[in-house]
Amino acid sequence: MLTPQNEDYPRWYQDVVAKAELADNGPVRGTMVIRPYAYAMWERMQAEVDARIKATGARNAYFPLFIPESYLRREAEHVEGFSPELAVVTHGGGKELDEPVVVRPTSETVINSYFAKWVQSYRDLPLLINQWANVVRWELRPRLFLRTSEFLWQEGHTAHATAADAAAYAERILRDVYEDFMVNVLAIPVLTGRKTARERFAGAVNTLTCEGMMGDGKALQLGTSHELGQNFARAFDITFSDEDGGQSHVWQTSWGASTRMLGGLIMAHGDDAGLRLPPQLAPIQVVVLLVRAEGGAGERAAGLVAELTAAGVRAELDDRVDVSFGRRSVDWELKGVPVRVEVGPRDLAKGSVTLVRRDTGDKTGIPAGEVAPRVTAALTEAQAALLDGARRRQEERTVDVSTVEEATEAARSGFARLSWSAVGEEGETRLAEQGITVRCLRRADGSLPVTGDEADLVAVVGRAY
Repeated sequence: MLTPQNEDYPRWYQDVVAKAELADNGPVRGTMVIRPYAYAMWERMQAEVDARIKATGARNAYFPLFIPESYLRREAEHVEGFSPELAVVTHGGGKELDEPVVVRPTSETVINSYFAKWVQSYRDLPLLINQWANVVRWELRPRLFLRTSEFLWQEGHTAHATAADAAAYAERILRDVYEDFMVNVLAIPVLTGRKTARERFAGAVNTLTCEGMMGDGKALQLGTSHELGQNFARAFDITFSDEDGGQSHVWQTSWGASTRMLGGLIMAHGDDAGLRLPPQLAPIQVVVLLVRAEGGAGERAAGLVAELTAAGVRAELDDRVDVSFGRRSVDWELKGVPVRVEVGPRDLAKGSVTLVRRDTGDKTGIPAGEVAPRVTAALTEAQAALLDGARRRQEERTVDVSTVEEATEAARSGFARLSWSAVGEEGETRLAEQGITVRCLRRADGSLPVTGDEADLVAVVGRAY
C-alpha cells in the first residue's frame, strides 16, 4: 500500500519511488541508483529532447568531468554562486595535486576554455554544442530525482556574433525544445517566464525558465535557458574577427534539463495507486496480461503483443500465471503503464478481451480482432487527458492577488499571480523568509519579457521543490 497523497505527500512520493522500483539511495549520501524502469524513462526523455536539440542546429560533444579550480575562479559571479556546492579533489594517484580539481557542477568554464581555441572568425559562429553528462552539486537536503548530489542532464553551450542572435536562440531552446517536450511528451503544462535577478543562474544576464505545478500545488523548475551576455567571453577571451576585420567578444547562452524531470513526472501525474505515465513517454505503453493459460489464451495473448508491436506500440506480455492476477494488476498500475489488455479464456470464448486505461481506471470489453486500433485510440486519449487534468489543476490552484501578504497565503496550496511592482526586491525578500519564491516574471499576455524592468510585469509566486 502507498501512503495516500492527502495524508503525507512526501511519504507518498518516497513510496512510489521505492515500490515502483525507480531508484535507491546510493552508498554516498545524496547519490542515487537509477533502476532499469526509471532509466528506460530517462532514455526516452534523452531521445525526445536530443532530437529537438539537434533540430535547432546544436551538435553533441563531451568534455571532462574534472575541471581545474582556477577555471571557475575566472568568472567571479559564477564561482561565488557554485562555491557552496562544489566537490573538490585534492589528491590523485596517492599524491597531493599541484592544483585542486573540481568535479563538474556545470561546464561553462571548461567548455569556454575550448571555445576560445575554436572560435577565430565570424565564419565559426554560431557555435552550438550540447553535452549529455553527469554533474555533482553537493546537496544538503537530498531527495531522489529532485535534489541529489550527482544527477544526469544535458547542458547546451553556444557562442554567437550578436546579442540578438544569442537571445533568440535562448528563447528558441526554451520554446522548441523544453516547452514542446514537456507539454507534448510529458503532458506537463509549464509556465514560461524570466527569472528575477535573485533567482537567475550565476554568471547569466538573463534566465528563462519552465515551471510546472506538481500534484501538491508546489512548483518544480523543469528546464532553464540562460543568456550569458559576454561575461564568460571576457573571462576566457573568446573573440572573433568580424566581417570588417575588427575583434569582438562573442555573446553566449547555456541551457539544461536533468533527471529532475523524472521527479516531476511522478508528482505531476501520480495518484494513490502509483505512477500514471503519459503514453508518449512510457517505456511500456501496453501490457497484455494473461489471466489464465487455458483455451488458447496464452497463444492469443502472445499474438496480440506481436500485433501491437507491428502497429508501432511498445507492448509487453505478462504471462506469469504463477503470480496471482490481482497482484500483477496492482503492480502494473503502480508502474503507471497507460493501458492493460487482459486476456482470459472466458472472454476469449466470447471473442473479446478487456481494455483498462490507467489514467481513468475505465474497463471496456472490446472485440479481440480490434485490439490494435482500440489501443492506439486509448493511448491518444490518455495522453490528452493527462495534459488536460494537469492544466485544470494549474488553473484551479492559481490565484490572482494584490499584495505580498495575499500571495503568501495563496502559496500554501498553489501559485499566486500579482503585479511585479507590488513585490519588488523588498517583497521578494519577505517571501523568501516564508520559503516562497518568485518562480518567474511574465507579461500579462503570457509572453516573455525582454527585460526584468518592463512595466506591468506579472510575478508568479509559489513554494517550490
